[in-house]
Amino acid sequence: MTLHACNPAATWASGVAFEENARRPLELRKHTYAEIRARWQLGAQAAQHAIKKTCDAYTTLKANLRNGRYGRPGSRRQTRLSGKPVAFRSEAAQPYDDRMLSWQHEQQTVSIWTTAGRLKNMAFTGQAEQLQVLAAHRRGESDLVFQGGKWFLIATCEIPEAALNTHPVGFLGVDLGIVNIAATSDGERHCGRRINRKREQDRNLRSKLQKKNTKSAKRRAKKHAGREARRAKDINHKISKRIVAEAGGHLPARAQPRAWGSTGRGIALEDLKGIRERARLRKPQRTTLHSWPFAQLGSFIAYKAKRAGVPVVYVDPPYTSQECSTCHHTARGNRPSQAVFSCRVCGFVDHADHNASHNIRQRGWMAWVCGAQSTAPELTLLA
Repeated sequence: MTLHACNPAATWASGVAFEENARRPLELRKHTYAEIRARWQLGAQAAQHAIKKTCDAYTTLKANLRNGRYGRPGSRRQTRLSGKPVAFRSEAAQPYDDRMLSWQHEQQTVSIWTTAGRLKNMAFTGQAEQLQVLAAHRRGESDLVFQGGKWFLIATCEIPEAALNTHPVGFLGVDLGIVNIAATSDGERHCGRRINRKREQDRNLRSKLQKKNTKSAKRRAKKHAGREARRAKDINHKISKRIVAEAGGHLPARAQPRAWGSTGRGIALEDLKGIRERARLRKPQRTTLHSWPFAQLGSFIAYKAKRAGVPVVYVDPPYTSQECSTCHHTARGNRPSQAVFSCRVCGFVDHADHNASHNIRQRGWMAWVCGAQSTAPELTLLA
């Protein structure tokens, strides 16, 4: 099998890169290219990609270590990962360039290189919209992936950005929270009891498997974690699409949750950097907060907005949940409960998340105005 040849070759090249401290393609190629072609009978392009994949893996590892993703310097996990060569699974993805893979879009077939020879007229399929985007915008390499007994080709598409709306009529404030994943200043709440119940079930199962701590429990926990991450990613995609449409972006008719129309607004988001350190929450709330990929949701909103030409600004989140969006009185006592906001000065009452989203909307507008008047608006807006 092709993957069973390419990945062992990349793992062997990784060991050489670790021993020789050769982490760049040209440098590593001198040590490994001839051996990879002779031992694993790989073509020239496949051997080059195995070497490049190894160097990319070390680049990613170095960046993650520098950013503290694997713990503090000197921690057990960081020491373990930095003290051994990178290894590739036998069925890890393999990159293909246009010399190894050619697409026939009209016939919906591909011609692909394998260790057993070149396979021609291999049919592929996808949704009609996906096939149109693939034919019009595919660029660069594609990845061959084997997952769940099925083969996938993950193609890279470069889609031109829409012209940025530099004169928005206002902003849609988005509050990210614990009970409601996202609440907007238009009154929309993106979550639901069904999702929260499923999140609670996931947490209970994860805790149960961690306490059991057997090999089968660890294997099941790993499998369940992947399923949980895929579900969260799907939900984040749906939420981000709806928010961009609500702000004034354009989606296919079947994806429109309601007739918002083109409102010409931007999106105001909380700057969530350091939220885990800043948040002062009870233990159950901390677990809920940390179990959802809010950074992923923010990135999905940003790139979908960029594609639709919708401006995005980031505002400081402190006290958005305690400030009255009507009179701007700020006090902890304005939140008698998690879901209710009641201002002690003017008497304004609203759902707490909606009140916070109104504050974020107002701060977003001020950030846009101040940024537009400064000489460096790129510091406060995402073009």
